[in-house]
Amino acid sequence: MPETQNYKNHTRWYPLVHFVITPILVINLVWQIVALSQEKTWDRAESLLVAVALMLMSLASRIQALRAQDRVIRLEERLRYRVVLSPELNGKASALPTGQIIALRFASDQELPGLIERVLSGELKTGKEIKLAVQNWRGDYLRV
Repeated sequence: MPETQNYKNHTRWYPLVHFVITPILVINLVWQIVALSQEKTWDRAESLLVAVALMLMSLASRIQALRAQDRVIRLEERLRYRVVLSPELNGKASALPTGQIIALRFASDQELPGLIERVLSGELKTGKEIKLAVQNWRGDYLRV
């Protein structure tokens, strides 16, 4: 079983992306910038454009995966709200911004209603504030 998750260790590092692909793309981009500064030709300019495009493709694919994950989390949490919360609180919680819903997913079922009340009252605004307020962390081990 993975290490018990909490606020300090919940960030997900995907080694292939974060420690292999991204550094290679950054090195390539820097290499192409240096090469173009030394030899100003259309071929070097084209190589730099390809390096930029590769960086943008990598970034776009990561953002798209995270956006799809956020949508799934939002759906999962709205289903959870139906089971855990009163109908009135469920309606209010389901209308929260996606970022707050995503942060609330770490709260245990027992503390979820209280945290949602604190979010609705404006006491907790940011994802970080919500996550730091969670006392009984509910790990999310299936993230992108």
